[in-house]
Amino acid sequence: MSAYVKLKIIQKVAYVEFFNPPHNSLTPDLIDKLIKTIIKAGVDKNIHIIVLKSGGDRVFCAGASFNHMVDIKTKNQGKNFFMGFADLINTLRTCPKIIIGSVHGKAIGGAVGIAAATDICYASEYASIKLSEISIGIGPFVIEPAIRRKIGLSAFTHLALKSQTFFSAKWAREKGLFAEVFESNNDLNSEVQILANELSDYNPEALSALKKILWQDINNWDELLMDRASISGDLVLSSFAKSFLNNY
Repeated sequence: MSAYVKLKIIQKVAYVEFFNPPHNSLTPDLIDKLIKTIIKAGVDKNIHIIVLKSGGDRVFCAGASFNHMVDIKTKNQGKNFFMGFADLINTLRTCPKIIIGSVHGKAIGGAVGIAAATDICYASEYASIKLSEISIGIGPFVIEPAIRRKIGLSAFTHLALKSQTFFSAKWAREKGLFAEVFESNNDLNSEVQILANELSDYNPEALSALKKILWQDINNWDELLMDRASISGDLVLSSFAKSFLNNY
């Protein structure tokens, strides 16, 4: 099955699902389609709530596509690649609709930032998380603001430095990344649907106003994440990162 981004609308809830076998890594094209789909759902007056999820079984998202990173030859190409993640996070942040994240499996690197940028995120016990960037030779710079906003500086530092370690979904819930963790993916899907349906019956203007308040202290992320993308774009060309990617 080939990669896709799907938009499915059930009553007043939009389910945005992405998939890229085998591990749901994010390519520039897939990120672009995700951004356009979320923007489309965000301006649709018939949609009150957005659910962001992925296809497949045990992996929510493996983060950035190594196949695309290894092809980066210039600093500008590197910056543009990581700007995809910056633009996606900012799209989630500025979308006027409440976005529910549904994480059914492992989340690595940029995927943790995506989960953090949703307004509320549910997960299954299979949703362990890892920030692998430092071990690769780059760093979780673009996604740091979103993650630190949810879990704090101390937990983010622990996660970033233990870059070869998966942290459990329970740990992520205790730190504030996940609001709820369920025993099975069936339970996760059911509870996400219940929450989405409940929220979709509320006043959409009140939900939109709440979202603005939730993000009211974030006013410089367009510039900040661009600067962070430049740092990552430089580091991906380092001998350390190139050696890792070429031997992966």
